[in-house]
Amino acid sequence: MRALEGELASRRYGDAVRLEVADNCPEELVVYLLQQFSLTAVDLYRVNGPVNLNRLSQAYDLVERSDLKYPPFTAGLPQTFSHSVNLFTQIKQADILLHHPYQSFAPVIDFVRQAAEDPKVLAIKQTLYRTGPDSPIVDNLVKAARAGKEVTVVIELMARFDEAANISLANRLQKAGAHVVYGIVGKKTHGKMILIVRREEDGLRRYAHFGTGNYHEKTTRLYTDYGMFTCDTRLTADTHEIFLELTSFTKVPSLNTVLQAPFTLYNSLVELIDNEIEHAKQGQPARIIAKFNSLVEPQVIQALYRASCAGVKIQLIVRGTCCLRPGLPGISENIEVRSIVGRFLEHTRACYFLNNGDPKVFCSSADWMDRNFFRRVEVCWPIRDPALRDRIADELEVYLKDGQQAWILQSDGNYIPLQGHEPDAYSAQQSLLNRLARASY
Repeated sequence: MRALEGELASRRYGDAVRLEVADNCPEELVVYLLQQFSLTAVDLYRVNGPVNLNRLSQAYDLVERSDLKYPPFTAGLPQTFSHSVNLFTQIKQADILLHHPYQSFAPVIDFVRQAAEDPKVLAIKQTLYRTGPDSPIVDNLVKAARAGKEVTVVIELMARFDEAANISLANRLQKAGAHVVYGIVGKKTHGKMILIVRREEDGLRRYAHFGTGNYHEKTTRLYTDYGMFTCDTRLTADTHEIFLELTSFTKVPSLNTVLQAPFTLYNSLVELIDNEIEHAKQGQPARIIAKFNSLVEPQVIQALYRASCAGVKIQLIVRGTCCLRPGLPGISENIEVRSIVGRFLEHTRACYFLNNGDPKVFCSSADWMDRNFFRRVEVCWPIRDPALRDRIADELEVYLKDGQQAWILQSDGNYIPLQGHEPDAYSAQQSLLNRLARASY
């Protein structure tokens, strides 16, 4: 933390590396700016349109035009939450899956709040990457620490542009008596986990929450993410081991079900792809559906090419960078890549493997990138409840039916919008809103 604090003061005074100007910027002004920042013409980028698109976000609140805006909606809640305020009782009955922002993030906040207030709760452990200012989760962690509970928080300070905010919340938690850990040097802690230890009639019981996105109340209204509550003993035992690894000098744990980067996630993922290849070679149906933000890692891409050549049907939903080229004859004919660009930023990370009729489904904090596999601490957890497994598989199918906000990646690297090419112009995000949220249309 001291090293990072020393760097923050000088961050605003780094060397300029890029100059962006509107394409109609006067030449004399361009020359002047290049001279002022000691840049050359190689560093100049002329933009056809607004230079800083972030400024446009302020225009939204300045315009009273409901016909130009998305209609408001109220995030839904699973029916199980309407019958009891005790989350621990509900989680003990069955795993609970939330799909934000269609479903509310409030139960996650309540999970920490109830843990802070419950005299039966002995310890709370959580990873924090980005929380935003005035985080109610941090408020409840402070409350728990002041109440004498054992509170351990793994804070990743190196969260781009949030370093100062993370240092501030780390100091606040330490003052309240929480045990604050800054992760592992050289490995960014990116996994999203909460572990709560509670004393019950039959002994100690662990409860956990896993997420594909940050514990940030505001972004959960804009980003799509999965979050799951569980007290499954195998999942919670693995979570306990990961927290021990992050907070003490222990050996790399041998986990039961959770896949962890930088240790088991990469190899396990390749094995899952190879497993589908074997099924295809035996003449059995083989299929992979995966949704994430970026696909970059070369060996995973090669494994997907091998699977395509073996006859595995592969459908990828990639929001951002994709280095795989679909539709190449003899290489990737069985691979389709699409990107959904709509009201919400697609951030869920989930994958489905047909596995000869016994599907395996996982959710993860990690994208399929080198940095996530080898330079970050990530968690990828299996969906063991059959009902939740079917639900995620069904929601992935919803994205594959989108004909309104989907863009299809071509083998030459260009994207073609499907809008106008599909007869029903089906919208995945609108369908999930109708299904999971209480919409006010």
